[in-house]
Amino acid sequence: RVEISAQNHNFAVDPDTLPAGVEVTHVNLNDGTCAGMVYPAMKAMTIQYHPEASPGPHDADICFEQFIDMMKAEKA
Repeated sequence: RVEISAQNHNFAVDPDTLPAGVEVTHVNLNDGTCAGMVYPAMKAMTIQYHPEASPGPHDADICFEQFIDMMKAEKA
């Protein structure tokens, strides 16, 4: 899956410094920087960009769906 996004490269996460168990889930195709990650053991996830593919908040729907699924799994 490809998402068009706006980047602010004042900083970037170095994947080599992440704790064991953290999985990089999004990579910027232009410069290879880490743009998202998930840490299942801590039930945490993040994206490091602002989706811009179309107007409205629907660009990052998959990220919100994954987060909601993570919350539902914890509740079950």
